[in-house]
Amino acid sequence: MKISIIGISDLTPDFTKKELTLIQSGKYFAGGSRHRELVGDYLPEQHHWHDIVVPLSTLYDAINHSNSDWIVFASGDPLFYGIGITLKREIPNVELDILPDFNSLQLLAHRFKLPYGEFQTITLTGRSFERFDQALIRGQERMGVLTDRKNTPKSIAERMLQYGYSNYKMYYGERLGGEREVVKELSLEEALVLDFNHPNCFYLEKTDEAIPKKGIKESDFEPLEGRPKMITKMPIRLATLALMKLQSKKVFWDVGACTGSVSIEARLNHPHLKVKSFEIREESRGIIQRNTETFQTPGIDIFIGDYLQTDKSEIEKPDAVFVGGYGGKMDAVLDDIHSHLFERGIIAFNSVSEKSKLGFKQWCEKKSYHIRHEMLVSVDEFNPITILVAQKTEKSQS
Repeated sequence: MKISIIGISDLTPDFTKKELTLIQSGKYFAGGSRHRELVGDYLPEQHHWHDIVVPLSTLYDAINHSNSDWIVFASGDPLFYGIGITLKREIPNVELDILPDFNSLQLLAHRFKLPYGEFQTITLTGRSFERFDQALIRGQERMGVLTDRKNTPKSIAERMLQYGYSNYKMYYGERLGGEREVVKELSLEEALVLDFNHPNCFYLEKTDEAIPKKGIKESDFEPLEGRPKMITKMPIRLATLALMKLQSKKVFWDVGACTGSVSIEARLNHPHLKVKSFEIREESRGIIQRNTETFQTPGIDIFIGDYLQTDKSEIEKPDAVFVGGYGGKMDAVLDDIHSHLFERGIIAFNSVSEKSKLGFKQWCEKKSYHIRHEMLVSVDEFNPITILVAQKTEKSQS
């Protein structure tokens, strides 16, 4: 069984001789409704057409049950975040023949004479903002962005401006390759009022060299009202995160996040991290959110309420946890963290007293955690802080 995937633009196709021969000898065809409009006159009189709609499992079933060759029509290049990748993954044993056209971002680059090989491609088609947010925080200078009906040019521009990324211009295109093609160069503010149509895509290019600020002074964060000193000091924050070696971690929990300073610094220094902030105070919801916007850190998930009562069944399990507060229930909080932490995951704790340091070390001994780092740090006139980093081991008790 063989599947031939033919890429077409949004105009009436100008098929090659090979493509015409395939189509005229074919029986089973698939594509979107727009593809059928464009190729309908080329199809043989006796044919079967399968509309490609979600769920795509209906297409896989139809192909597998037919035991025949298929011709699938796709937009542009089927291997550019397209149906070609999906069919290769879902029907791995089938023979694929790819006959591509220009993809949408290539067409858009040609319109603006852009060196598209220098642009990082990010798809938001049915995807989260995870990779896009990472690129922004890293200061990515050039990006090509694929959209959908949820993640539109307007909603993406809104998110960028919300988090202070106003230093990009947009090269926008819609219905590329068709008679109703539109291309425009826009500011992000202009994109907010853009009357756009689908399908569309765009390029982003920085207008200056600004990148998000790291190593943030505690006085720059919005504090809890009346409690300006209730925040992890910048040198302690940076030293703790460095000792945690987060470059090799994936999911970071900040328990007792307060103003979000540790979450924000972790995200800025390690954009790949999935950061989850837990805080009991309702007023911290707005404070953390506003601080993430001020310091350009989209993608931090905030959970407000008693940590021990929070349902964590749908929250990704951590391999790194910072304990910034425990509400007088150290053992209970650590026990709960332990139940979710991956093996060889780490817990960091800043102790302000001998009592809390002893309590943390005793818990680690009881649970067979290995204390990897213990560092005493003094900042200005404040009391010394002991930074403790412990690692879960194979011997750690359940």
